[in-house]
Amino acid sequence: MSALPGWLQPLAARLPTVTAADLRWRADRSPDPGTAAAATAAASRPAAVLVLLAEGPDGPEVLLTERAGTLRQHSGQVAFPGGRSDPGDADAAATALREAEEETGLEPGGVSVLGQLPPLALAHSGHRVTCVVGHWHAPCPVGVVDPSEVARVERVPLAELFAEGAVRRVRGPGGPGAYVGPAFAVRGLLVWGFTAEVLVRVLDLGGLRPPPPATAVAELSLEQALDWAGAGA
Repeated sequence: MSALPGWLQPLAARLPTVTAADLRWRADRSPDPGTAAAATAAASRPAAVLVLLAEGPDGPEVLLTERAGTLRQHSGQVAFPGGRSDPGDADAAATALREAEEETGLEPGGVSVLGQLPPLALAHSGHRVTCVVGHWHAPCPVGVVDPSEVARVERVPLAELFAEGAVRRVRGPGGPGAYVGPAFAVRGLLVWGFTAEVLVRVLDLGGLRPPPPATAVAELSLEQALDWAGAGA
């Protein structure tokens, strides 16, 4: 493994010991025995995503994609590179790197896998997802490889994600009990849902998330949040 930048070392040290309990997922995310999601997770399709961190020109950054608007699931949403496991994939890391290469042109040889989070359930899509965390020690040019799957590829500095005024909380549709979680507006995109939840947890494990704002973060409906993010394009 290549030498890690100092800011990434605490995260690399923490990943081998992290448990599902440490991450405090909502009940519908948790695959722990005894939860309603556990039965779903046991029968779900394995998948993996790549949480790829690098030292960029403007400091630590993360690789994000915008899913194509024509996809049946999660169309137009911001995501980590990733997808379903193939029979030939050796493990979750192999799935995440293969999918990242197919979606963005990423060269897997330039990535050091640091570890992974315990699998979690996505009950609405029937997937059991492993989040693989990597250090992009040799960044290469990346971009849209297949427009039918990915609309945009962005290397986003963490400082830009957490800039003043860029952080909100979003309330999904569905009335009482609907999803409520963190959201970020960056480059005309709204980072929310699963992607925002995972990103916040990974950064917290490594002590990489800035302190919360002094004032309360506004809570927006999903429609309001999309308008808010789009206004910054």
